[in-house]
Amino acid sequence: MSTPTPGSVLRGAVDLSSLRNRPQPPAAPAQSAAAGAAGGAPASSLVFDVTDASFGQVLELSRSVPVVVDLWAEWCGPCKQLSPVLEKVVVELAGKLVLAKVDVDANPQLAQGFRAQSIPMVVALVAGQPVPLFTGAVPEQQVREVFAQLLQLAAQHGVTGTVPVEGADAGAEEPEEQPLPPLHAEAFAAIEEGDYPRAIAAYEKALAENPRDADARAGLGQVRLLDRVQGVDLQAARAAAAAAPTDPEAQFVVADLDIAGGHVEDAFARLLDLFAVLPSDERAPVRERLLELFGLIGDEDPRVIRARSRLASLLF
Repeated sequence: MSTPTPGSVLRGAVDLSSLRNRPQPPAAPAQSAAAGAAGGAPASSLVFDVTDASFGQVLELSRSVPVVVDLWAEWCGPCKQLSPVLEKVVVELAGKLVLAKVDVDANPQLAQGFRAQSIPMVVALVAGQPVPLFTGAVPEQQVREVFAQLLQLAAQHGVTGTVPVEGADAGAEEPEEQPLPPLHAEAFAAIEEGDYPRAIAAYEKALAENPRDADARAGLGQVRLLDRVQGVDLQAARAAAAAAPTDPEAQFVVADLDIAGGHVEDAFARLLDLFAVLPSDERAPVRERLLELFGLIGDEDPRVIRARSRLASLLF
């Protein structure tokens, strides 16, 4: 099994192949792609329901604009707390992404495809590929931060479209999109070509010029991960790690593959377990890799918070 390409890195552990090619009902003309994706008249062009039958259209929509998928059920109390928060933040982003709502009781095939073992469960679709976001009701600020990271990731994969906002003044001039800084543009072009070392160099130069460039820092972490997992055989990596449980390099490879595949907690647990058994004078590289992965996921992510807490307890 070879390493995922940049597109397949987004898949996580979700397999939607059974739904991708499902026959779709004839699409009626719609004023927006989101309206057509919902298979009916949605509440708005930004927030709409999706079904097993209409999901293929949502996948296509995700090639131009990121789609957040909210898996919920009528009986689910936390779902009723989270859904209004998701809708509020999506509407405020004014068409940069859309929200597709999936009633898991009415759409069992989608629930199975997303492996929705508990709800609310929120994932995203970028260029037809799923990106795990979070499970459970989370605070509004965390939703905003996750969505900001999602938009950065989508931009790196060329998904930068918008959906027209219903009720907006059609005569109003749209703000002129600011061009990317030259080094960011160079990094994006290199990513599209699969030239990760060149993208890394561009981001590193951007950070050298401006150490506070958060977009460059986030991009650098993501591209470094892509570069490390490129061409790695997953089965061989796991076998090597099992054969050398205290070898940091062997464990780093599997942790990177877990992060790329959406298994964030598995990656953190692997490196924290390794940190716990190593002599104190051999721990520094493991700590540095953990901190790098924490930055990649986001400091406000609950999984990072838990892992940081365990790391602190091991240090002291």
